[in-house]
Amino acid sequence: MLVAFTLALGTSALFTAPACVSPQSSRPGATPDEPQQAPVAVISNRGGDLEQFVRRYETDRSAVARFYDLPWSELRFDRLERVYRDELKQLRQLEFATLNQQGRIDYTLLRTRLNAELTKLARQRHRLAEMEELLPFRDALLELESARRRMEPVDPQAAAATLAAFADQIKTVRERVERKEQKPASQPVTTRETATQPATNGPLPVSAAMARRTAGAVNALRRTLRTWHSFYEGYEPGFSWWVDEPYEEAHKALEGYAKYLRKNIAGLKGEDDDPLIGDPVGAEALADDLAAEFIPYTPEEMIAIGERELTWCETEMKEASIEMGLGDDWKAALARVKDDHVPPGEQDDLVTAQAREAIRFLKERDLLTIPPLCEETWRVTMISPEQQRVLPFAAYGGQNIKVAYPTDDMKHADKLMSMRGNNRHFSRSVVAHELIPGHHLESFMTRRNRPHRRIFWTPFFGEGWALYWEMTLWDLGYAQTPEDRIGMLFWRMHRAARIVVSLKFHLGQMTPEEMVDFLMERVGHERFGATSEVRRYVGEGYSPLYQCAYMIGGLQLRALRRELVDAGKLTEREFHDALLTYGPIPIELIRAAMLDLPLTPDTKPSWRFAGEPPAE
Repeated sequence: MLVAFTLALGTSALFTAPACVSPQSSRPGATPDEPQQAPVAVISNRGGDLEQFVRRYETDRSAVARFYDLPWSELRFDRLERVYRDELKQLRQLEFATLNQQGRIDYTLLRTRLNAELTKLARQRHRLAEMEELLPFRDALLELESARRRMEPVDPQAAAATLAAFADQIKTVRERVERKEQKPASQPVTTRETATQPATNGPLPVSAAMARRTAGAVNALRRTLRTWHSFYEGYEPGFSWWVDEPYEEAHKALEGYAKYLRKNIAGLKGEDDDPLIGDPVGAEALADDLAAEFIPYTPEEMIAIGERELTWCETEMKEASIEMGLGDDWKAALARVKDDHVPPGEQDDLVTAQAREAIRFLKERDLLTIPPLCEETWRVTMISPEQQRVLPFAAYGGQNIKVAYPTDDMKHADKLMSMRGNNRHFSRSVVAHELIPGHHLESFMTRRNRPHRRIFWTPFFGEGWALYWEMTLWDLGYAQTPEDRIGMLFWRMHRAARIVVSLKFHLGQMTPEEMVDFLMERVGHERFGATSEVRRYVGEGYSPLYQCAYMIGGLQLRALRRELVDAGKLTEREFHDALLTYGPIPIELIRAAMLDLPLTPDTKPSWRFAGEPPAE
């Protein structure tokens, strides 16, 4: 097949008809009773790409999301859903055959994203239904703020009465939660069907995961109440006389309720020994997310891939251990490697030296282009003890490599584990992953090339690119000693284990505590590091597939490399430079661009890049 390799961004030729605005919809905060006719997008015969179409969509979506920013609000859900459905309608009106390959890729990206957003909204509606009985004040609170945004006159006396009811409502729901006859806390609070029924006075069982989620919702609503109050305070005559006292009581009651749910029910007190609490999404949601990421494997097949990679790593670990004179006891070899760390205060110098070593290695082998400005604009910062509870190793963000190492106020045992977990040989691989050729370079080039595709960012490319380089550096002999190989293998095992533990957690097959044990037993993590990792995996800041994306994305890029570099169609440098011009999008679509593969309006994932994983 021909290789479609181009660095040109192309020129879009999109024209959008102006939208009509009715008198009703022009009023701030108002929504029309009937959906307005969506503007019709027309593609001319010039260019055939969809860059401006995508940019307009993101502008419109962002405008709606910012304006309708009430937390856990049906109004927000409804308005965003209308945006997504209108955009899908416009997209289907385009003549797919007139688009060039990049336009067809943008079409596929946007169609997939819009459907994924609709699925996400359905999940959010379901989660709100599950919390409904725990938030008896939500409707009234959101209506106060909605009325303000509609610029309706405030009635201080009526508002005071609304706020005065909050404390009693919270007291009632707490009493229901605290009833001794309630079911065990591990059971879900309710189902979609029962959550929408009128609240009763019966016991209200609440799981730890539900308590944590609801506490977050309460805090978000409390911030909304504060915004509402501050708008009128000092400006609206009579407002303070009526509202200030019930507002303070309501604000205090909400704050206390959130703390009660988080500390008393979920057991989260901000301590190192806090329980590990997560909210598994289930098999159906995982399947939806895999399709949205263009991964044509089931969760069970992904787990098998992870186990296969773990087995390979264990074999290589034993070989390195033998070279170190420790037989095939790779855990003994790993323990020796962990003890080879720098003293406190010297980790930043080590990281800087290792970053420069990686750059030299790449340049000497002409593996890819490193823009001088990219090489110039990075720095080292240190991770705080609090952040190390979820980031026990180095990370990248904002042109910084963030380095984890002990501080003087950490517990003695945690200091030792942090130094062992960030030893010389572990850090050598991590630094290349985070900076150049990893995240720093990828982030720099993403901003230069097809920046409209940043809204489609996927960890399967973003994290997969960095993991691919760990694999490639291994193949090219970047590890100089068996200790270096142990360090590189540790991270490769870690990424494989992430697939297993994260998917089994979301399938309900593994508890957070079992995840910690797995990382310690199969990978050799220190307990501090394993616990911090799992706390992040099951937390609310990452998508269910994020932890899988490292290894799976790396395997995708390796498979694509075999088709292009190993087949003699591109050099190493051409291949790597080309990858960074398509944007941080699903790798199957990058493959379609580089190999000029046919696409249709309904293209689905089909590339079995990892072959057929072994059956369990």
